[in-house]
Amino acid sequence: MNIFTASSDTIKRASEIIKNGGLVAFPTETVYGLGADGLNPIAVAKIFESKKRPSFNPLILHIAERNNLSKLAHINDERIERLIDKFWPGPLTLVLPKKEVVPDIVTSGNPTVAVRMPNHPVAIELIKKSGTPIAAPSANKFGNLSPTEASHVYISLGEKVDMILDGGKCTVGVESTIIQFSDGNVLLLRPGGLSVEEIENEIGKIKIVTKFSLRPNSPGQLLYHYSPSIPLYFLTKENLEKYSDKKIGALFFKSINTKHDFTSIKILSEKGDMKEAAANLFKHLHDLEKEEIDLILAEPVKEEGLGRAIMDRLKKGTNRFII
Repeated sequence: MNIFTASSDTIKRASEIIKNGGLVAFPTETVYGLGADGLNPIAVAKIFESKKRPSFNPLILHIAERNNLSKLAHINDERIERLIDKFWPGPLTLVLPKKEVVPDIVTSGNPTVAVRMPNHPVAIELIKKSGTPIAAPSANKFGNLSPTEASHVYISLGEKVDMILDGGKCTVGVESTIIQFSDGNVLLLRPGGLSVEEIENEIGKIKIVTKFSLRPNSPGQLLYHYSPSIPLYFLTKENLEKYSDKKIGALFFKSINTKHDFTSIKILSEKGDMKEAAANLFKHLHDLEKEEIDLILAEPVKEEGLGRAIMDRLKKGTNRFII
């Protein structure tokens, strides 16, 4: 098995793999990423191949130092600096006009590039030792549940990854929030581990993009994604009646609120803490899909704060089975 506990030595070995055009799965605060040299088109192509990710879906470049951003993209709005000051490193991705150095395969031919600085010591050390921005989507087969533990990566991709760095469980547990500055507007392209409310407190109103894109300029804009291997639906009275003869795994936010006899039950946060709920979302879904059940019913949560990111993942996860 190619899982190695993250240490100074194993991170150095991983950086050599990156330099030589290989693939390394590594932890961030959001989810585990599948990384390659972001300036090497051949290495980046391996990401798409191993994940079976469509080539029209662009990647995020991960950097370790703020001054690396100006080498990759044009900063076209003064509010960008305010967001970087406040939220980097952290779960915020910025979509900006790209510079020539960024290969078209990273951006799927778009004139913009998505960039973020992860808030995880293993990720930062790996990027620095690799000496290059690292292109990295989530380290799983395309469309499946995102990995928040090293074992999730191995189960999904196995030996397709040259090395998996184990840095423990991801603390945020959902992917980064993605925003773009366009014609004076700030657009939310994907809700994530940084809430819209926190961003709006810094720079004012954000316009939420609700339509799906067949040619996205960042990850997270497709109709379905984040799906378990068994059907996932929302927990409603209608679905409970429809699937009453099935073995059901239930995912609740805070507490069990129905008398149905479920085969398995997971609770995101008994304290009602949205941060804890987000951190547990993919882990609980991974655990449920391993059990002897026919489907998963998930309780909806309020679409505010991190609840917006949780519902985004659940909606796209259910879309695979209802569309």
